[in-house]
Amino acid sequence: MLLVCGYAYSQPQELTHLQQVPDITGIVAKTETSPSDDSVLNDAPDKIGLEFPRQVRLVKLTLHNAQRDWVDIGFRYDPLANDIFSWELPTLDTAVYYTADWAILASNEMLIRGSFSFSFGSEAKAPSVTKQAEQDILDLRIGGSGELFVTPPRTEIIINQDPPQYDPPFIIELQQELQNNPN
Repeated sequence: MLLVCGYAYSQPQELTHLQQVPDITGIVAKTETSPSDDSVLNDAPDKIGLEFPRQVRLVKLTLHNAQRDWVDIGFRYDPLANDIFSWELPTLDTAVYYTADWAILASNEMLIRGSFSFSFGSEAKAPSVTKQAEQDILDLRIGGSGELFVTPPRTEIIINQDPPQYDPPFIIELQQELQNNPN
């Protein structure tokens, strides 16, 4: 009698950094932000805040403008769980809009991400309007949102020019040493 036993193991599918696990907890939808997402303010806010429906550990909070220039808000990870978080802001420069990206560890150790955007000033528009206009321009340029376009790097075409000659950082002249020391 011959017994054959086999096992099949597979590695769990890992998500790339561009993919995000869907929020099955509903925390993102129930989270309140200050300023509110997509809000247009008269003046720059003094602080930003997050209020979660239950206690979580905030592991990331960043603020950047529409050009992705980072603003140092002094966020440091605190391992203690809380449901309300608030940070004083430095004086914000005029920008089309600002986006705060955040990430939390929920009670089941699941990483959940979210973000909110706001703009301010007399000429300010809702960030969603600006983002949609930017997306429309990209769609016209690349032919739709299902395609990915990467702008090629700038190049210089050089005609009739020899490549530059470089000397190594040092030259060892062995022939001269042999002539001075015949041993």
